[in-house]
Amino acid sequence: MAISNINQLLIRNLEALTATRPLLVNIADDGFIAQYLSQHSAANIDSYHTNYAEYKACQQLKNVRLRTHFSVEYVAKTKHDMAIIHFPKSKAEFSFTLAMLADSMADDATIVIVGENKGGVKSADKLGADYLAYCNKVDSARHCLMFIGEFKSTLPRFELEKFYKYYPIQVQEKTLKIAALPGVFSQNALDTGTEILLAHLPDIITGKVLDFGCGAGVIAAYIGTVYPQTKLTLVDVSALALHSAQTTLSLNQLTGQYIASNSLSDVHERYDFVISNPPFHQGVKTNYAATEQFLTEIKQNLTAKACVTIVANSFLKYLPIMEKAIGKTKTLVIKKGFAVYQCYLNGKN
Repeated sequence: MAISNINQLLIRNLEALTATRPLLVNIADDGFIAQYLSQHSAANIDSYHTNYAEYKACQQLKNVRLRTHFSVEYVAKTKHDMAIIHFPKSKAEFSFTLAMLADSMADDATIVIVGENKGGVKSADKLGADYLAYCNKVDSARHCLMFIGEFKSTLPRFELEKFYKYYPIQVQEKTLKIAALPGVFSQNALDTGTEILLAHLPDIITGKVLDFGCGAGVIAAYIGTVYPQTKLTLVDVSALALHSAQTTLSLNQLTGQYIASNSLSDVHERYDFVISNPPFHQGVKTNYAATEQFLTEIKQNLTAKACVTIVANSFLKYLPIMEKAIGKTKTLVIKKGFAVYQCYLNGKN
C-alpha cells in the first residue's frame, strides 16, 4: 500500500513525535503506526476514528500496543501526552474535534495537526484560536502542512449537543426536523440531489427500507413519516452521520436500525426498498469506489421484488453498473445536474 502524503510528513518527523500515550485522531494507517511503534518502544497508541473503514483497517493490525476506537465522541481512560490530528474536511468539524479532545489530554500535551494544503489545513492556527494557546507551523512536504500546538489551560466542558445544527425542511407537504453534526452531509440545508430524489420515489413503499449513506437521516425521516409502517435501516461509514441520523429520526418520532459499515461490509439483511443519495467523497478527495461497490453488491441484500432508487450527479456512470449488477434500470429524471435511477427486480421497468 502506498503511504499517503500526510503519513509521509509524519514519518519524516517520527523522531520528534515522542510520547508514551499518543492519541491518533482520524489518521488512516498505511504503515505509519508500525513505524511509530518501532521508533518509540515505550509508546502505547490509541487510534480514534469517526470513519468506520479506517477504524476496521487499524483493527487488523492486532498489535498489543494499539487500541482502536470508533464512536461519535472520544473520552480517554488515561490522559494522553500527545494527539496527532488529521485536519478534517469541514472547518466546523475541526473545532468540534478540538473541543472534544481537550479533556482527554494532559495539561502539557503536544497537539500535532496535519493535513493537505487543499484541505484547508493552512488555516489551522486561526481556526484553533479558541482552543489552543499557540499553533505554529513546523514542517511542510508533499503538499501537506504540520502544526504543533498546546491546549489552553482552561476550556469549557465538551457538550455534544452544542455542536448540533437543527433546521426544518419542507418536502412534498411534509415538514421534517433535521439534526446534523459538523462534517455530516447536508449539515446546513436540504441538498439539491436529495430534494430531487424525494420527489421521484416509488409510488408505494412498504416493508424493510435501506437508506445507504444516510448522512443526517433526511431520506429515512421522510420515508418513515410518509410510510410509518416501514422498517427503516440507516447505513453510513461515519459515526457523526449515524449519531445525527438517529437524532433526526428521534426528533420526528421515528425509530430505525443504525449500522456502521464500509460500503455493505456489515449489512446482512435483505430489503424491499433501497433508496440512496450515495456518497462520492472521501475527505476532500473525490472517490466513487464505495458507491460502485455498493451498486455492484447490493443485489445480495434485496428481496425477490425489491426496488433500488438512487440519485447521483448526472455525469457519473452509475446506470450501466446498475444494469449489469441489478437489472434493467430506468432514468426517472435528469434535473439540475442530477439523475435519478430506478430498478425493480421483478421487471416493472
